[in-house]
Formats: sequence, structure tokens, C-alpha cells
Amino acid sequence: MDFSTISRRNFVKLVGASSVISITGLAGCSSQGGSAADTSGAFKVGSIGPVTGAAAIYGNATKAGAQIAIDEINKGDGVKFDFNYQDDENDSEKSVNAYNNLKDWGMQILAGCTTTAPTIAVTSESSSDNLFQLTPSASAVDVIGGQPDVDGNVSVQRKKNVFQMCFTDPNQGTAAAKYVSDQQLGTKIAVIYNNSDAYSTGVYKKFMSQAKEIGLTVVAESTFTDDSATDFSVQLNKAKSAEADLVFLPIYYQPASLILTQANQMGYAPKFFGVDGLDGLLTLEGFDTSLAEGVMLLTPFTADATDEKTQTFVKTYKEQYGGTPNQFAADAYDCLYVIKQAIEKSGVTADMPYSDMCDKLIEAITSSDFTYDGLTGTGMTWSDTGEVSKQPKGMVIKNGAYVGM
Repeated sequence: MDFSTISRRNFVKLVGASSVISITGLAGCSSQGGSAADTSGAFKVGSIGPVTGAAAIYGNATKAGAQIAIDEINKGDGVKFDFNYQDDENDSEKSVNAYNNLKDWGMQILAGCTTTAPTIAVTSESSSDNLFQLTPSASAVDVIGGQPDVDGNVSVQRKKNVFQMCFTDPNQGTAAAKYVSDQQLGTKIAVIYNNSDAYSTGVYKKFMSQAKEIGLTVVAESTFTDDSATDFSVQLNKAKSAEADLVFLPIYYQPASLILTQANQMGYAPKFFGVDGLDGLLTLEGFDTSLAEGVMLLTPFTADATDEKTQTFVKTYKEQYGGTPNQFAADAYDCLYVIKQAIEKSGVTADMPYSDMCDKLIEAITSSDFTYDGLTGTGMTWSDTGEVSKQPKGMVIKNGAYVGM
């Protein structure tokens, strides 16, 4: 997801604004890039995201989720991690600076970045360095490269060292259209999207392509930009006039909250459906969350799941950071465990140069018998495209909480 152009409010006070966490102590800085190695037995894992600034909601979530995983892993036998989290304020230049700081520290693996534009900037560096990178939440196809965009064009070559824990934007659009059809959520569909935002446009285009293919009836399409995301009366009136009974919102939760508020004010009450950008509606300061009742979305994680792994994670998160974890925290948690599993399968050791380590980790994570069961999916696999294969979950807001559909 590309969060670089929208304003956020930090919904929980997760951790201090410090940009660095060290779990087992910071070792000396590395000297040679390709020969950087740790002889202490602990693998040096870095991460980058916005823990201050407008997008801090996302960086704080990934920081907290990763921290919980690190604590658990380091309490066990076997693989140990030194962990260093850098703040990039959702700025691409600062993210590259953070990456270089982590390299000076001796980073061997990168569990990041968090937001899309900074991640794309950093992948140019990590790809050149051949340093293994797994991002929890940067979902644009240009993050991994080698993938056609929504128009079928491949503009960025595959970065073989980079993998995603999250869905790509086009895949979310396809999955959303199929879900609307399979669950028979609406007979007349309106779409409101942000045509100044790569994430929203990417999901929208693929949704429309899939909708046409499977025979969904789209009766209204409307756009807005970041600069005009305050008054949605035109878009809502267009949907209402077309008698749309389902409004698809491939957008972020802040403009979605305004759409829900203004729809209520004009007496328009269709079903609303979105994807992972809507995660955060219930924690938005000043928003009447009763207006989100019945809103549906596809997301890889729900804090209300009853499996033991999710319940333990949610309990720990609430105890340590307050509030309820979102998908970004869960994706970051899963990243660390996937890295641990890939280390174990590949047989790499902490004294290896990171470039050699990267080759072994790529071989491990893309092997046919590598699967991972985590918070955000079961039976997850990765191909040499860098994409993750997992199923999204349909959620609906009921009584102020996300519950499975």
C-alpha cells in the first residue's frame, strides 16, 4: 500500500519515538558491505518505518508486531536475533538513510520497509547489495518488480532479493470482485476511488477488470484526489441516483470515514465494502464508529480469530502496547517468523556474508516444500516472483468490532 500521500493520526501510543530497538545488544559496525557478518551467533535484522509523523500509525504497528516476535524467538532455543528499527517518517530519502545506517550497524536481513514509496527507494539499494528483504506491508508491484501493472506493463525488473508478506494491489482488486460476486453482496455497484493515489487506482483498475469478466454490474464510478478529499456529495449523489446498493471503496479509512458520515447525513444507506485500506476506521479519532456498522472489508488478519496463535498475539499486544493489533502488526510479526524458518531451512549461519546468506534464503523461501502458518494466513508460500500466496478474510464491523463474515 502506498501511504506516502495521505495524512494519518497515531491511533495508539505504542512505543516511544525512539527509532532504534536493540534486543540483545548492538554489536560493532560492519566494515565491508558484502562481507558484513556477525560472529556472536545472533542474526542482525533491521527494519524501517514511520514511527513519527503522519503515517506513524503504520510504523508503530509494524514495530510493535516485530518486537513481540523478536522477544518470543529470542526466548527459545536456536535462532537468535539482534533487532534494530529505524524511523523514516514515511520519507523515501530518510528511508534510504536509515537503510545505510542499518548497514553500518551490520544488518544482514531487512524486515521492511513499512510504507510503499520508501520501500521502493530502499529496494533499489538492497537489490544492488543482494541483501534479503521481506516487507510486511508495501504492496505495490514495483516493490518486488517484474510484475505487470494494472495496464499490463512491466516497468520495473524483478528484484530477486525482495519478497512481500502482504497482497499486491492488483491481487486485492481481483479478490474483492470475486468476493462480491461469490457472496452476492450487491446487484448494483458503485465505486469511489482516489485517482491521485497509486494504491487506490491499482485496486480499482483490477477490480473493474475482474468485475467485467465475471459479470458484476457497476452502475457508477467516481473519483477524488488527496486535495479534494473533504466533500463527497457529488460522488454519493451519483451512486444514489444510480440506485447502487453496494459502494466499493478501494481507499484508506480517513476519506472512507467522511464518505460514511456524509452518506448518513443525506439518508443514503447502501452496503459499503473495501479492502485492507479500511483497517483503522474504528480507531480514528473523532469518528462516530456507529456509522461503520456493517462495513465489510477483505483483510489478511482479524484480532477476533479464535485460534490460539492469534489469541496469544492479541493478548500480548494489548498488555505491552494497549489497543488492538491491526493487520500491519500481524504482518510484521509473521515476517520475523518466516525469516526464522527460512534461516532454519537454509542452514545459514550468522557469520556468513549477507550476500551469500541472501542467496540461501531465497532458495529456501521459494522451495516447493516451504510453507508457513501464521497470523495472516495458513499454508503461505512464496514463488520466485516475490509474491505471497494466501487467502484474504472477509470481515464485517459489528457492535464496534471486526468479525468474520
